[in-house]
Amino acid sequence: MRLDLLLKATGIMKSVHWSKMCTAGMLMLLALLSFGCTWVKPTPAGEFVRVAYADAVVACTRKGNVKVSLKDKVAGVGRKAEKVAAELSVLARNEGATMGGDTVVAESPVSEGSQEFGVYQCKN
Repeated sequence: MRLDLLLKATGIMKSVHWSKMCTAGMLMLLALLSFGCTWVKPTPAGEFVRVAYADAVVACTRKGNVKVSLKDKVAGVGRKAEKVAAELSVLARNEGATMGGDTVVAESPVSEGSQEFGVYQCKN
């Protein structure tokens, strides 16, 4: 007798199939719920760092640059590009504050969950 027929006859196949479906459903629900969450929070110092365009920092002192990264996929599903970009900006602000900067400027596009920022000190 074939194994799949034996399992089906004993009801084991149904429970295995149900278990796989429940696990897949729970993973999908978790992934969907996580899309609404913000994973990255500004530090107290990072809250005072602004994100600006390059023309706004011409009179500022460059402190260096920072490359920040995070997961751009959850459970194999891509996250919204706007959410990823916003969280990368928060990470850059946090890092900029640790470098003594008060302004960060994106210097590269977002690529696979990573982005480079210049860190500047604009206020005296």
